[in-house]
Amino acid sequence: MAEAPKVDETEFPDENVSNLKPLPVAEMERQIRLHERFVKGQTGGARANFSFRDLSRRDLSKRLLDGADFTGARLQGARLQGARLKGAIFFATDLRDSAITSADMTQCDLRGACIRGADLTGSALHECDLRAGVLLRSDGRGNLVKTVFDKEETDMSGATVKKADFSRARMSNSFIMQTDFTDAILRDVKLIKADLSGCNMTGSILEGTDLSEANLSGAIFHGAILKRAILAGANLEGADLVGAVFDSVDTSKTDMTKAQLPRSLDSLGAPLRKIIQNHLSWINTSAQVGTHADFSRVDMARQNLADVNLSAANMQYAVLRESDLSKANFVMAELAFADLNAADLRHADLRGARLQRANLSHANLTGVRAGPIDVAFASTQSWPANFEHAKLFETNLAGADLRRARCAGANFTKANLQDVDLRHADLRDAIFNHADLRGAQLDHADLRGTKGLPERFFRDDEDDDL
Repeated sequence: MAEAPKVDETEFPDENVSNLKPLPVAEMERQIRLHERFVKGQTGGARANFSFRDLSRRDLSKRLLDGADFTGARLQGARLQGARLKGAIFFATDLRDSAITSADMTQCDLRGACIRGADLTGSALHECDLRAGVLLRSDGRGNLVKTVFDKEETDMSGATVKKADFSRARMSNSFIMQTDFTDAILRDVKLIKADLSGCNMTGSILEGTDLSEANLSGAIFHGAILKRAILAGANLEGADLVGAVFDSVDTSKTDMTKAQLPRSLDSLGAPLRKIIQNHLSWINTSAQVGTHADFSRVDMARQNLADVNLSAANMQYAVLRESDLSKANFVMAELAFADLNAADLRHADLRGARLQRANLSHANLTGVRAGPIDVAFASTQSWPANFEHAKLFETNLAGADLRRARCAGANFTKANLQDVDLRHADLRDAIFNHADLRGAQLDHADLRGTKGLPERFFRDDEDDDL
């Protein structure tokens, strides 16, 4: 019996992936038809096998391809928008510059895949395997060669994965630099030793994510939730953590000195109350006396600021978690990316305030005033409050006035919205999963793309149009 070829695990010749043979369109369609029957359990079906074939720039949008085998295939520039790909095998597959938006890629095998420059916006990648992987093939001469692109790690560099859900995915050792993870969900993901340098993690959810020894240099974490995240040995040089939420995070084994962090109160150069008094003088004298308050990027957690007047103040990226802000005046204030987690804002005045991507989770906004305000100098008659993409998980908004508020992309999951007034509000793509909406008013609100909203609100809207 001939001796099996020996494999040197440290040195393989590389195979040029561009030598893959194109699959005729007719054969591709035949396989997809049989595969659809296979997935549905119908007779005569067969699993699609596209391994080591060239499917570049093919349109596979909205096709049923659960469990299909794309091992080592080339799908560069392919279109898979809305495709069902649950459990599909993309081991060492070339997915560069492909469009895979709103696709179901749950439990896919993406080890060693090249996803560079791809668009996975809104796709589900729950429990995917994106670890490093080496694909071996026979060269026809009894030798094993490895099929790689530039590196063995799964390469997501330059990809767009906005709002994609990677919950419980395995991404350790992946190469993901300069990737856009805006509003992505990376809950309980393994990212040990992954290269996330220069990534945009704005608004992403990283609860329970293991980032041990990961390269996070230059990454942006504005508004990101890092609850219970593991950062032991992570490289945070130049990482912008202003506006990020750290809950139950152990940083004792992490060098935070080179990261960009919120400013301390001492950096203001004057006592907090004195600055607020000067700001009040600035307001009352139309900027003739006093100084405009600038608390941007300042850590003001657990402060007693009840009843203060901070209208028009600059508080972008400020940390106000667990602060008492009840009955405070924030009219026209800049609060974008502010951390207001568990803050007390009962009966506060937020008319015309800008709270884009602010974290208001667990905050108390009972009876808050956040309707529009008339602005004499503006080109429009009124100025709405802005809560676009704000996080309002389990927030108490009972009886709040949010008329005409801009809430596109806001997350109201498990929020108390009893008797809230959202008439004429912009609620496009807002999330209402498990929210308490008893007595809520949504008349004439823009409900396009909302999730978790009971059907009765859409019926009421239709009735109003009749």
